[in-house]
Amino acid sequence: MQVTFKQYLSILPFLLLAFFAKAQEQDEISFQVKLSKNKLGINERLRVDFTMNKDGDDFSPPTFDGFRIVMGPSQSIKSSWINGIRSYSKTYSYILVPTAQGRFTIKQASIVIGGKTYKSLQETVQVTAAVDKPNNQNNVDNVADQGLHLVAEVSKGRPYLNEAVTVIYKLYIAPSIRLTNFRPLDNPKYNNFWSQDIPVTKFNVKNSSYRGQPYRSVVLKRVVLYPQKSGKLDIEPLVLDISLDVPTQRRDFFGGRIYTQTNKTVSAGKRTINVKALPTDGQPENFSGAVGSFDFVVTTSKTSLNAAESLQAKVEVSGKGNLKLFQLPEPSLPSSLEVYEPEFDESVRTNLSGTQGKISNNYTIVPSFRGKYPVPSIDFSYFNPKTEKYVTLSSDEIIINVVEGPNAGTSPTTGPSTTNKQTVIAADQQFNFIDIRPGLTAIGSDYFFGSTPFYLWLLLPLLLIPITILIGKKREAIASDVAGNKIKKANKLARKYLSAAKKTLGDKTAFYVALEKALHNYLKAKLKIETSEFSKDKIAALLVEKQIDETTKDGFIGLLKNCEMARYSPFSDVQMQQDYNKASEVISYLDKQL
Repeated sequence: MQVTFKQYLSILPFLLLAFFAKAQEQDEISFQVKLSKNKLGINERLRVDFTMNKDGDDFSPPTFDGFRIVMGPSQSIKSSWINGIRSYSKTYSYILVPTAQGRFTIKQASIVIGGKTYKSLQETVQVTAAVDKPNNQNNVDNVADQGLHLVAEVSKGRPYLNEAVTVIYKLYIAPSIRLTNFRPLDNPKYNNFWSQDIPVTKFNVKNSSYRGQPYRSVVLKRVVLYPQKSGKLDIEPLVLDISLDVPTQRRDFFGGRIYTQTNKTVSAGKRTINVKALPTDGQPENFSGAVGSFDFVVTTSKTSLNAAESLQAKVEVSGKGNLKLFQLPEPSLPSSLEVYEPEFDESVRTNLSGTQGKISNNYTIVPSFRGKYPVPSIDFSYFNPKTEKYVTLSSDEIIINVVEGPNAGTSPTTGPSTTNKQTVIAADQQFNFIDIRPGLTAIGSDYFFGSTPFYLWLLLPLLLIPITILIGKKREAIASDVAGNKIKKANKLARKYLSAAKKTLGDKTAFYVALEKALHNYLKAKLKIETSEFSKDKIAALLVEKQIDETTKDGFIGLLKNCEMARYSPFSDVQMQQDYNKASEVISYLDKQL
């Protein structure tokens, strides 16, 4: 059937009307909330999706009263072109667990799209008693609950003050479950403890048992703690968000079990230890807080020397215990010996049994007079938690023999070497005087006026004029180079904030802690904001609002993610160097754009 020109003109208005109606339909903005169900048992989970058909900023979720968030927010974006028409949707999803029975309201969420604020509708959810047969998805969650356990293994439940306590965080996984990924949600801060992390460089999965059942286990975190306070102390829990594949009741064509992916939040639970105070009975007066098992020695580099020569005296403690948490005893030296401030040296390492190694103070000593000087015995006391007794060790007395040098006016006495000084009495004929006899005349005299230096000083101002002109032109050229100055300023700012991270390259934990702090401090200083309450999503939204290009924004957020992942994932020195270079580049780019 052929359409004549007149017929085409008659239907043209209807075609245009349909086209504009379709275009208006596509331009209409919608922001909706969808619930997986409006009625569920208290042992079931609820999925809440906030969906929009155009991208927006500043998404603000409701408080979810009556529910606990176990996962989310997770984002998903769908975009397609069909017959020249673009279809777009963005969804923020939450998985909730009810905390009580009753009728609860999912309140309004809001988002800004195109400069306008849109709000979702409220939805009501009825929470009933636990159901006998939850749906398939909840069966999956139940399998995950029963087959996944995070445990904090504490080496001692009743340690002494300053005695080492080892905490190992192990994840037990049922053989039927496949672990795909994990990330920390809450890291313990260990208040009232001196802590030392032992990095886990490789996650080794071992066959083990949990509550009499076969499991696989992997060590995720290790830390050595030294309690700094007696009484009951809490060890905060480690909380992880874990992605895993869980078997379902369905099977594929070949009879194999079909797996489905889910997320689970696991916590090691808060642990409490009862720290015993150190006994006061029999505590030595010179006790400085050392707890462990130690050896003590005082040595000198030589015992015979001449006056004005130097020797080294070393006070050293070695062994196993809280080597970083007490002061070394000081020697009492004769006052006629010049003693310099000691240089502290330590060679310690920390493993699962605690800290061990040695620490020492090295004193440089210079005698002034001839004679023999005794270095009295020094006492060092510590508490041994195994024997529950105090131990006092004494060094041997050392005699320093100064063979050659002036005689002292008085015999040497002992006392604090840094406060007392020995009176020096000059020997006879120690000073010789020059006899200036009358009648002697000067060999020659020098006069400044008319000399070569006189003329050089006279011409110096004339020589400085062209040098000053050249310096001024150079400064003008530098000042006019706006782009170059911006680059120099940006590079200087990057070095300023990343200086602490650069010093810790090679130490994964310290490096990424310093790097994360540098990134946050940069935003705080540059944008005049507090970043402590900002999540990565909010920081990303803020950078978009400041019109930062996508590559720089993604680089900044990627560095923050690496800082989080590095605490529980092995990172090589090459990766750390790449992240440092990337951070310097990102800060430079941000400084030029902000």
